[in-house]
Amino acid sequence: MLLPAMKNQSTLKLSLLLTALLLLSACSSIQYQGVHVNKQGRTVVNAIDEYDNKKIKELTQAIMGLGPNIVESEAQFVAREAVLYPKVLANRYQLMSPPLYHNVLVNYGKRPRGLCYQWTHDMGQQINKPMKSLQFYHAVAFRRNYWREHSTLVVTAKGKGVPDGIILDPWRNSGDLFWSHVKDDKKYPWVQFTN
Repeated sequence: MLLPAMKNQSTLKLSLLLTALLLLSACSSIQYQGVHVNKQGRTVVNAIDEYDNKKIKELTQAIMGLGPNIVESEAQFVAREAVLYPKVLANRYQLMSPPLYHNVLVNYGKRPRGLCYQWTHDMGQQINKPMKSLQFYHAVAFRRNYWREHSTLVVTAKGKGVPDGIILDPWRNSGDLFWSHVKDDKKYPWVQFTN
């Protein structure tokens, strides 16, 4: 028979073990087949599924709505790369889901990259090409709050600021692009990142 203190300690250990197993079983590796970047620097996918195709079209229209002089080919390029390039990054990062679990792996050196600011940087490198009608910002929310700080890329019409843009956030849904007008994202109070 266990003494009450030992019983409570055993119950606590068992609860912690079961919680850890439950959390780990909910974590999954994310791997995309048939996706790469070609020599011209564009993301190539063997077959774009209906979900991604619809997301590209909707994001293109949203970007076109950022201003009266948006160049359609630029909006299409940004939307396509914003939706498809995170798949390339997910493979490079050896991505695990959910995002906070992947962050732990990166912080302990078990994964090469994949923190939100790294997604922002790498997406910016891919998408931020010289454009006539669009510009990009590194946006941040809850700056210097270790547990809540979050970074993302924001696209705007030339001459506009972060509040007038669209969030391009591949981190939030583990490589499945989340996008929204900045003003509609109630989860994060976005501002332009400054050193």
